Amino acid sequence: MEGIPHPIPRTVEEVFQDFKGRRAGLIKALTTDVEKFYQQCDPEKENLCLYGLPNESWEVNLPVEEVPPELPEPALGINFARDGMQEKDWLSLVAVHSDSWLLAVAFYFGARFGFGKNERKRLFQMINDLPTIFEVVTGNVKLPKDQSATHNSSKSKSSGKPSRQSELQAKGVKMSPPPKEEDESGEEEEDDEQGATCGACGDNYGTDEFWICCDVCERWFHGKCVKITPAKAEHIKQYKCPSCSNKRARV
Repeated sequence: MEGIPHPIPRTVEEVFQDFKGRRAGLIKALTTDVEKFYQQCDPEKENLCLYGLPNESWEVNLPVEEVPPELPEPALGINFARDGMQEKDWLSLVAVHSDSWLLAVAFYFGARFGFGKNERKRLFQMINDLPTIFEVVTGNVKLPKDQSATHNSSKSKSSGKPSRQSELQAKGVKMSPPPKEEDESGEEEEDDEQGATCGACGDNYGTDEFWICCDVCERWFHGKCVKITPAKAEHIKQYKCPSCSNKRARV
């Protein structure tokens, strides 16, 4: 691991640049340099970590011996899981942990240099405008609203749905956001997404929330309400909500 030879970021803009550099290095490891990364993650070696560096490079190395470490540490022992699962699933798992680590490092700097509420919010908004490493690695990068319309499936009624939904619908899983039905008069709603509700809690649709649709009853649910995460949904071929699952069990 780096002994922090790079300049330590102290402002929101500097922390964001540090975040982008590390993110670029991690994406490189999991995409263009994936064969080299795979070979370096030998399960016969000790616990290994994947580090993204501010100069847009990456390295697989042992965790730092310093306790506590200067920076938050990435997921430990990524090499042990390499041969126990399919390569794409393993890379997705490493990507999810890499996203978590990047946020931890960025907000470590924020805490260390006393970022206030507005600075933390601005930093998160800057970070949130970028696709996650998981989205890049799995090909589920969200498109702008005007572009995503061409990627919608026949079931999709809203031109604002992210491309993730259409890709997962190919697997039989429909994900965020849920459309609002047209009214009885047949008038087209200007904003289809407004007014849709969760089949579990009844709350309205929110643009910043993950949703999933039951393939049986076709009701939409907050992922948090049915305990389904985006990562877990990636591996579901056909989703059944708790109610439909229980009905099938009683038959």
